Amino acid sequence: MARKRYLNKQSLEAARAALLDAAGRPGATEPLGVEDALGRVTAQAVLAQTSVPHYHGAAMDGIAVRAEDTFGASEGHPVTFELGSPETAERPFAYVDTGNALPPWANAVGMIERVFAGDAPEASPVAASGRAAVRADDGCCAGDDASEPAHGHAPAGSVSAAAHGHPAADSASEPTVAGARTIHLRGASAPWQHVRLVGEDVVASEPLLPRGHRIRPYDVGALLAAGVHQVTVRSRPVVAILPTGDELIQPGDDPRPGHVIEFNSRMIAAFVREWGGEPRRLDPVRDDLAEMRARIRAALVETDVLCIIAGSSAGQHDFTVEALSSFGEILAHGIDVMPGKPASILACRSVPGGEALRAPVAIGIPGYPVSAAIICRELLEPLLAHLLGTGAPDRPRLKAVVPRKLPSRLGQEEFVRVTVVEVRGRRIVSPLGRGAGAITTMVKADGFVRVPPLIEGVNAGEEVEVELLRPLQDVLGTIVVTGSHDLTLGVLEDVLRAAHPRYKLATSSVGSLAGLLTLGRGEAHLAATHLLDVETGVYNLPDIARLLEEVPVTVVNLVVREQGLIVAKGNPLGLSSVGDLTRDGVRFVNRQSGAGTRVLLDYLLDKEGVDADAVSGYEREEFTHMAVAAAVRSGLVDVGLGVRSAAAALGLDFVPLEREDYDLVLRADFADGDAGRALLAVIGGEPFRAAVQRLPGYDTTRTGQRK
Repeated sequence: MARKRYLNKQSLEAARAALLDAAGRPGATEPLGVEDALGRVTAQAVLAQTSVPHYHGAAMDGIAVRAEDTFGASEGHPVTFELGSPETAERPFAYVDTGNALPPWANAVGMIERVFAGDAPEASPVAASGRAAVRADDGCCAGDDASEPAHGHAPAGSVSAAAHGHPAADSASEPTVAGARTIHLRGASAPWQHVRLVGEDVVASEPLLPRGHRIRPYDVGALLAAGVHQVTVRSRPVVAILPTGDELIQPGDDPRPGHVIEFNSRMIAAFVREWGGEPRRLDPVRDDLAEMRARIRAALVETDVLCIIAGSSAGQHDFTVEALSSFGEILAHGIDVMPGKPASILACRSVPGGEALRAPVAIGIPGYPVSAAIICRELLEPLLAHLLGTGAPDRPRLKAVVPRKLPSRLGQEEFVRVTVVEVRGRRIVSPLGRGAGAITTMVKADGFVRVPPLIEGVNAGEEVEVELLRPLQDVLGTIVVTGSHDLTLGVLEDVLRAAHPRYKLATSSVGSLAGLLTLGRGEAHLAATHLLDVETGVYNLPDIARLLEEVPVTVVNLVVREQGLIVAKGNPLGLSSVGDLTRDGVRFVNRQSGAGTRVLLDYLLDKEGVDADAVSGYEREEFTHMAVAAAVRSGLVDVGLGVRSAAAALGLDFVPLEREDYDLVLRADFADGDAGRALLAVIGGEPFRAAVQRLPGYDTTRTGQRK
């Protein structure tokens, strides 16, 4: 039977526009108490109910006065005031602390530092103590953003804390003026000086928050201060998430060949929660057209958006698009984006039987997890923002250089997952694996490089824009490790982050030789290596001297480790040396050319006089010790060369053959910087040694020693 074809291919931009147009305007709203509204989106403008502040208040400690009574006052010509009101005193004053309401007759506040007590200016000085003295010392008397700074210690004769109702610091040694009714002011005040006026922050009935605003913690404070206790917000869009496929099992079930753990719906549900929606995960539906239609119908009636996972490709058993088409118009089937091409979009029009639809649109999301993640970011996130009435998401970006040509397929917009490293002030991108099923690349990636559909890649040395997947400070705290793979690198990162949370390791397992070359080009901070020089029997140093002759480096031992044959539990074939690899029926898996383990194998084969061509599987390559162990564990091969810890991790047996130095080579400029010093300190510390010693096959006697 002929393969199905995509029905209505669209560019990503066109597909997104069609989706948002079909979704209509933002929908339901609900009232919500302000204290419960964090993260919710306002459905209408919010107006202040009361002015902030709602009274004329003192902006600092001092005395409330009429400004005109202070005119002419100075250090040499103080003006005398009496406690009271205009009805009882010619120049009245009232004591005020920061935040107190001013008497209705007052229009200024005299600073406490300029006030002293006594019958005349020549009166004995009075100690400034208690609250008034402290606020003068630390500058707090000036209030928040006051127009004049505090003037240090209160001047001799200033009003004591007792005058404010606080006990004096030392009433026995200094006279006090508790309740003094006559004071002298040594400075003039302008009208409304040091006063917070009614409505200085916001006036009642003024707009406080706009429509479509996501409420933040300080918004909660501002709303309550302005007398707003309830806001009208957009209801969270309810998103139904329907997985499809006979092969799906739930997390925690025992996976067998052909089974697929259903985690996509959990990932999508997490996206929906993060983006302001309410996820509703549904049980998987079998690859049955009638059952799929029934489940789609129920979801479209009960929720605001349907995301149906998988089954939207062009294969013979992909029924999703056919089932969706029963409920409206397929706006897109096939989107020119990679990964993510099999996505589809439905504009809902009707339900057989005349039942009203609640959901205006549905999205067919590819089953491969990276494809699913990209389609969610590019279609579902803007859809939820649209339904909530907010603007399109604004993602952080930075510029970086592509060190080597980055090819791409013409006609499709490609999202290339990359890490970003800053070496010697230059930001460089390193592409990760491009497989649509490699979900761990999304964990490792710092961001995406979007390659437009009308070009065939990016040339070496070109600057590109990276759309970040993590905060910028996390990206700039990345230490890139290239070269050889080992489980202790994971231990090193864990101990490093415990001591220095701002740093993380990003590892690229390309083999020892390629790692040193990458380091020499300035595309990594350090390289892990275990290259044996067959002529001298010395590890690493000869190759470092040869390959990095003009690059200053620091070499430090991470561990001494055991290399050997990784075999099935019980070593059923009785393998004991590399000579046994030539036996009939023995299937071997090798490491890539340039890997230190490959160099070691060739050395051991030559030492025993074994021809590499006689080893079945010599040309088959894996890129990490764990991949070698996984190949043995799965039964694809019988044996591989690797480290003991990889064998132990997967419950395999191990035949030791060699002990080798596994070293880290750091660029000298990195080693001398903050991140390099932190890393070297961790390597030389006891917590790292102790953690490594819990793994089999490692010797930490020389860990941290420089070469």
